[in-house]
Amino acid sequence: MPTAASPTPPTADAFDLLVIGASYAGLAIAAAAREAGFAGSITLAGDEAELPYQRPPLSKGFLLGKAGAHLPLKAASFFAEGGIAFLPCRHAVAIDRETRRVRFADGSGLGYGQLALATGARAAMLRCPGADLDGVVSLRSLDDAQALSTRLAATRTIVIIGGGFIGLEVASAAVTLGKQVTVVEAGPRLIGHAVAPEISAYMQGVHERHGVTLRLDTRVERIEGEGGKVTAVLCADGSRLPCDLVLAAVGAVPHVEIAAAAGLALDDGIAVDAFGRTSDPLIFAAGDCTSHPNVHARRRLRLSSVQNANDQGRATGCAIAGRPEPYAAVPWFWSDQYDVKLQMVGLGVPGGQAVLRGSPAEGRFSLFRFDGERLAAIESINRPADHMMGRRLIAAGVSPTPEQAADPAFDLRSLA
Repeated sequence: MPTAASPTPPTADAFDLLVIGASYAGLAIAAAAREAGFAGSITLAGDEAELPYQRPPLSKGFLLGKAGAHLPLKAASFFAEGGIAFLPCRHAVAIDRETRRVRFADGSGLGYGQLALATGARAAMLRCPGADLDGVVSLRSLDDAQALSTRLAATRTIVIIGGGFIGLEVASAAVTLGKQVTVVEAGPRLIGHAVAPEISAYMQGVHERHGVTLRLDTRVERIEGEGGKVTAVLCADGSRLPCDLVLAAVGAVPHVEIAAAAGLALDDGIAVDAFGRTSDPLIFAAGDCTSHPNVHARRRLRLSSVQNANDQGRATGCAIAGRPEPYAAVPWFWSDQYDVKLQMVGLGVPGGQAVLRGSPAEGRFSLFRFDGERLAAIESINRPADHMMGRRLIAAGVSPTPEQAADPAFDLRSLA
């Protein structure tokens, strides 16, 4: 029997495992399948020309020109040594489930024994007049980041539409580069979909102290321009924000079109089970494009994070290799803004008790969020030890009492 180190030679246009999407999830699927003993041929096909690369730095260090802010996830030698073929510039447009073939935009096609979709997500587009003007940009890919970096160099004033993680990270970078920055957020607080109100309020203060103008509870009416180029953002309250660059940071939309056209079940993403299986037993999926039954949320949901893409991708790859283990990793996320490292672990429950540990005045604190007596999440500002302990405790299903969480003298390690 062939071993993982000596995969079955592929035919000219068919592979035992075809992975669509050279993302964190796509790479994790291919690598985990091989490591788990998948002996057949594996091909990873991606839209872009680059090897799979780190995406979080694109809204952070990359814009500041920091060395090492753009790195491949794996060197080219990894693919050769693992017997994984990498095909760049291959945009998949259709799946024929009967013949087990994927068709690409360039007219080529590949067959598969098993197929894995790691198509990720794309930046949501603005839906207002003027959204197509020159100078209205989004950020998702390396090409986007390179274009934004070039534009920032020639920009004096930028309006960022959306007060989520991408918007705030770019705001941090732009202010550091000496730009005038306004963030327009339709909701009542920053990153309101992801963190507790106390964290939102703290981050609001951080940005305001650095000179960012924040417009909360404000909707964009239209974007104005002259000669085809953006000149201002007009808000629904009548205010006008002059600018020469607009970043649309209004969320992400999962790439599900190819799955939908193939008749796969959808549920706020490609619907998969705990092993990454779709409604077709020969097709798997993982990462930002999927929704899954999450044991920590106790419901089905879609997560957009590096952690989810990596861990779900690995669980999916193991299932493809015949060694299924359900995806049950604790969700975690981080964001770097100025000198603030915001880290989150678990999934907070709206309305649950929140307990403070540490000192907001000193810029080092955590918010322990409970669902009844269960520790559901920890959101930390510059307290990485709390974050790492939270990953251990939540994974083990162990909860401190609110009194223990609030007491800085209590050693959380005693519970692990």
